[in-house]
Amino acid sequence: MFVVDSLIGPLGVSVVEDTVVGVRFGVRPGPAGTHPAAQELAAYFAGELTEFAVPVEMPGGSEFERAVWAEIAKIPYGEMITYGAIATALGDPGAARAVGTACNHNPVPVIVPCHRVVGAGGKMVGFGGGLDRKRKLLELEARVALTRSWG
Repeated sequence: MFVVDSLIGPLGVSVVEDTVVGVRFGVRPGPAGTHPAAQELAAYFAGELTEFAVPVEMPGGSEFERAVWAEIAKIPYGEMITYGAIATALGDPGAARAVGTACNHNPVPVIVPCHRVVGAGGKMVGFGGGLDRKRKLLELEARVALTRSWG
């Protein structure tokens, strides 16, 4: 595991060969990475990258969780979707809470953007890294998206 400093604190990034298999919040500062994931995360936090290209593998997870993670991966940069909308897209409109649980189990947050999933009416609820981190990620993306639309 290597550590990437970011505006939401240090992130621990686990890789197997060239593939990212984990991102963890709140790790102790440690060795910085030279892996392409470290470069892409640094560019993301600098507002220079809006789509990750590093290979990702989502280890574990139930069939439902993997389906949720696949839906989350489709959310465009700077946009948000509700837990209920993901549940509906998966054919189970009553599964919003289960979607929230699956988001919390996302092994590769930030790269697979579970922070873009919000409660009904855009309400800021739930995030494995804490609501402050979620808010900062959404604010970063909104600021970058606005700047690019005016640029």
